[in-house]
Amino acid sequence: MNWKIACIQLDIVFGDPVQNYQRAEEQIKQAATQQPDVIVLPELWTTGYDLERLDEIADADAKETLSLLKKWAKQYTVNIVGGSVANKTADGVYNTLLIVDSAGEEVKQYSKLHLFKLMDEHKYLLPGSSDGSFKLGEIPCAGFICYDIRFPEWIRTHTAKGAEVLFISAEWPLARLAHWRALLITRAIENQCFVVACNRSGSDPNNEFAGHSMIIDPWGEIVAEAGTGEEILTASVDFSQSIAIRKQIPIFQDRRPEFYK
Repeated sequence: MNWKIACIQLDIVFGDPVQNYQRAEEQIKQAATQQPDVIVLPELWTTGYDLERLDEIADADAKETLSLLKKWAKQYTVNIVGGSVANKTADGVYNTLLIVDSAGEEVKQYSKLHLFKLMDEHKYLLPGSSDGSFKLGEIPCAGFICYDIRFPEWIRTHTAKGAEVLFISAEWPLARLAHWRALLITRAIENQCFVVACNRSGSDPNNEFAGHSMIIDPWGEIVAEAGTGEEILTASVDFSQSIAIRKQIPIFQDRRPEFYK
């Protein structure tokens, strides 16, 4: 099976959901002209890292964002890994990844498990408590958010259960671009799967972001990589490649998890 994937590397307007919804819609419309199977958005794309105002600008139960993603998915007949949004619940605000299929149906919500204290996430966000596993069609997938990629044991939890593609939405800073590239390539190689990582571009009052969204194959080869500016990064992936590699070097059969404690 082949998929065409489009990553929307968006320059997010700081703390302005209205503008960000409009800009995302424009970019999704443009990406849809290439007839992708999956469109991917970056982390916290509705608000950016305006953490101090999240109580005011977060989306209540992610309802508005989900409604729009469902509309766009159905309109363009495309699966959408809808990045993450500030999701305001009765308990507090979560950083939640939203996945919608091409029929406009909600597939999965995953809230970021690992909060990044260096950017004060723990002061304003609650950590998630569920896994990121889901299916799009017949393909087992997993979704993660930014800092999650520094935890290989969390990623392996999903690939050991069969995930063939990892979707990562991020706001990764330019100062650690080398880490971004190295970690993503490593996650692809060690898990023998495709990695689709959609980062943001631009800057906010405190950070400059790296861009460099990437689509990586199970050998760790970069299929496509964006620059630092706004861009729609598109590439095709062939899932027979991951199946063949897992047969050639059967790491999942050779694991000895009883010793991994």
